[in-house]
Amino acid sequence: MKIDTDNDCLGVDPNSPLSDKFDVLVYKDGLFSSLPKEFFQDWMGRPLSVGTMHLGKCSGFGIGSIAKYDTDAQSLRVGRFVSGGLRVKFILNGQHDIRTMSSSIISFYCDGIQMNPPPQYGDTVIKNDVWIGDEVMILGGGQIENGCVIGARSLLPPNFKSEPYGIYAGSPARLIRFRFSEKIIAALEEIAWWDQPDLANWLRLVQPSFSVDFTEDEAKTLDILEQVKAQKTSWLKIHQHL
Repeated sequence: MKIDTDNDCLGVDPNSPLSDKFDVLVYKDGLFSSLPKEFFQDWMGRPLSVGTMHLGKCSGFGIGSIAKYDTDAQSLRVGRFVSGGLRVKFILNGQHDIRTMSSSIISFYCDGIQMNPPPQYGDTVIKNDVWIGDEVMILGGGQIENGCVIGARSLLPPNFKSEPYGIYAGSPARLIRFRFSEKIIAALEEIAWWDQPDLANWLRLVQPSFSVDFTEDEAKTLDILEQVKAQKTSWLKIHQHL
């Protein structure tokens, strides 16, 4: 299994209070990410060594969550501040071919039979600040945009594509509504608060903005986001010289 994360990762912390249930990745700035034990599995539920994953800072999935790979053709990319609930399942492995006479992989049962290679899902991408509810099932090839919420027990079909800050639920998942107005979403996408240098201290700087109800007053919210945008500009100037 090839897994990568932010460059300042110090590795897995065996002394974390979560380490009995999770592999906890820690970073130089004190932030961390986590994956439940036995997260990577093959079709028989065994630990595996193929496949690729990127896991961003401050992201994690709950107990019982798995990513099921088939070959090294699959890639799962998870951004920062992705919150996954219990028993979230990523079904990333190859499919059965339904365009031929049988959907069964007959060569598995009978020696001497050659069949076409099974189809493969494309890469699966989850961007930043995404909340995924308990027992969501995500099939391969999709992309969940920044700020989305996926309701508990939803099914995301193959090649699912969301819109930023949408709330999705159902089987298959459908757009229920957006978290904020178009102007607020556009401002949040521009700020990309999750993607600043010296992340822990940046979060402390803009911490008051996280407690504001962005749905109450659009004009007030846009003013606050303008302030955050100005803070970002100053922050980047400081860190360009470090």
